[in-house]
Amino acid sequence: MKISDLTLTVVGIPRHTGFINKHIIVQIYSDEGVIGIGEMSDFSHLPRYAPDIKDLTNVIKSIIVGQNPFDIIKINQELTSNFPEAMYYYEKGSFIRNGIDTALYDLCAKTLGVSVSELLGGRVRDKLKVCYPIFRMRSIDEVQENIDVVQKRFEQGFDTFRLYVGKNVDADEMFLERVKKEFGNKVKIKSFDFSHLLSWKSTLQAVKRLSQYDVGLEMIESPALANDFEGLYHFRMRTDYPVSEHVWSMRQQYEMLKQDSVDIFNISPIFIGGLTAAKRAAAVAEVSSKSVILGTTQELSIGTASMAHLGGSFAHLDYTSDPTGPELYVGDVVKNRIQYKNGYLHLPDASIPGLGIELDQQLIEKYRVEDLSWGDVTVHQLQDRTAETIKS
Repeated sequence: MKISDLTLTVVGIPRHTGFINKHIIVQIYSDEGVIGIGEMSDFSHLPRYAPDIKDLTNVIKSIIVGQNPFDIIKINQELTSNFPEAMYYYEKGSFIRNGIDTALYDLCAKTLGVSVSELLGGRVRDKLKVCYPIFRMRSIDEVQENIDVVQKRFEQGFDTFRLYVGKNVDADEMFLERVKKEFGNKVKIKSFDFSHLLSWKSTLQAVKRLSQYDVGLEMIESPALANDFEGLYHFRMRTDYPVSEHVWSMRQQYEMLKQDSVDIFNISPIFIGGLTAAKRAAAVAEVSSKSVILGTTQELSIGTASMAHLGGSFAHLDYTSDPTGPELYVGDVVKNRIQYKNGYLHLPDASIPGLGIELDQQLIEKYRVEDLSWGDVTVHQLQDRTAETIKS
């Protein structure tokens, strides 16, 4: 079997906030007629640049066409040589590698007539406990809107939430006070996500204020500036809560281990560059006696299905994970969207070969856009995923 062709299709799908996220849908064709699908998720983020889709298609074709799709390790090595790790959270090269790697797993699993889970080592669970994100507040005026989000999602079965914090701690504190008063123990805030906004000392001060509310906190996420491994360590030594950080390169994971700066590795294929790299990062965590959660950039159903298969194979998934992306969008590009029930992400049917997700060409045409251009989107919109910039 050989890879015969590749298509990349850009789609722009609005979130419920009005912000339009752009993704690239990957289709890899084989000379035996099997097609593997993948997703390069969420290009609408910093850094504020994006590849030319025609050029990207030609570059990837030059790498993979004619290759055996089962040579996943070899192809990943060539992809990494062309799109190297950059020690940056939203490095676009990782997004690109992830989309191709996912499509290779889908193609190979379909060829064998098995689920992607089986290629990853089999399932140890059929569902993953997940949380719904509450996005960062820049002013107290936004508190009520986020309380309304908690109410709506709670009614849909989500009882655990992740709170982005750090821009306006007064608003964060008011939100937590309202949650505790109005929902009591029925709702849990599993983490305060600082997203590298503050120095570790400023984060520590904020946590002292916010942790007075008993909301079931499991962890503190990204409490230091990006790649400040010593700062992560100093914060970890001064808090009672487990510290979590995303893994966006093998070098960065090594530095976090060297400094003993985290308790929990947040692993997501989109940030580390695919299922192959994510499995490697999870193995490093396991032999280092560190815990793992499954992270997200808020993918569509294809990317989320890939993560569901991955999370289903993790033996040491000790905390609530994050992939709820499809619930944030008004639409999708598949016939069978990934399913959430009672706060759990359910893995696709194991009897369906591949990812267990089927593209809907009509929906692809509905959401198709020409390129990944930015227009007049502002930095605040990119950070907070809003349709309009909110004045603080």
